[in-house]
Amino acid sequence: MAENKKAEQRIARHDRLRRKLAGTQMRPRLSIFRSSKHISAQVIDDAQGITLVSASTLEKSLSAKGNKAGAKAVGAAIAERAKSKGISQVVFDRGGFHYHGRVASLAEGAREAGLEF
Repeated sequence: MAENKKAEQRIARHDRLRRKLAGTQMRPRLSIFRSSKHISAQVIDDAQGITLVSASTLEKSLSAKGNKAGAKAVGAAIAERAKSKGISQVVFDRGGFHYHGRVASLAEGAREAGLEF
């Protein structure tokens, strides 16, 4: 179990979402994780259990802070990398986080860069 109540609630929300969402080869899952300082995203094919592409503010090329601007940059980067692998449609998995702030900025950046969800 998680160490605090907020983390437990987020994990419960994520479990509820994951019961309904699954990434396929034709439409993989765009999964995000938001920490207090950074944000990361990965495109996952759940049928094979592999990560196809990923992006994070921890990378040198995306060394922006984990703020809204950094999240938008990560969204654009993940969309460009996915498009280079031939992925144009994904299922958005917000990871149990509320669709607000950095999570919404990442989604907006990915949509603006051409990813459909």
